Amino acid sequence: MSTRADSSHRERRGSGRRLPRRLVQLYAGLALYGASSALLVESGLGLEPWNVLHQGLAELTGLTIGVVSIFVGAAVLLLWIPLRQRPGLGTVSNVFVVGVAMDGTLALVPDAHSLAVRIPLLVAGIVLNGVATGLYISASFGPGPRDGLMTGLHRRTGRSVRLVRTVLEVAVVATGLALGGTVGVGTVLYAVAIGPLAQLFLRAFAVRPAPGGSTVVAAGQPERAILPG
Repeated sequence: MSTRADSSHRERRGSGRRLPRRLVQLYAGLALYGASSALLVESGLGLEPWNVLHQGLAELTGLTIGVVSIFVGAAVLLLWIPLRQRPGLGTVSNVFVVGVAMDGTLALVPDAHSLAVRIPLLVAGIVLNGVATGLYISASFGPGPRDGLMTGLHRRTGRSVRLVRTVLEVAVVATGLALGGTVGVGTVLYAVAIGPLAQLFLRAFAVRPAPGGSTVVAAGQPERAILPG
């Protein structure tokens, strides 16, 4: 009995020590995700799928792309209700931190006009996006609103995750493009590179899951998480 009690005590103590690291990973990852998305915007060579929609809506409304990202994230989160999805700390934080970080970075980074500058911005944005994905998903505080929408639709419809993601992202890209969002070589390069990059950094930043669970911790393995768009 004492051995079990000692083991349980060590596990709880280890879980407490991991929490600060996980929180740092979560917020560093979300902030870096917004900053990396801003670099893709500055490159002008193509955006990740959901930001094509965000940029198109920003053109239509006159709002900043970060503010639009926050509004869209909140609207998508409302769709979780009929899908019976449970948000975590990371889910709610994702809605606000990414948009604020994106607008903050866009305000600081000067406009790029030369391809000699825009191409490095594109490459840096994609690589840093992979780092950010590994950081915040490995923290295991819940999926982003858009990822949760995909997995919720997958469960409700019985369709494959790949099919649901493809349909959603084609729809948001087409809508964003029609509204003036940027689709280009960067969009294709992002689609090809983000999977391997995210997988690499998911392993690099993995945090051993604590025993049990809580309302702010995502269930499942980070390596199986749906990558954000």
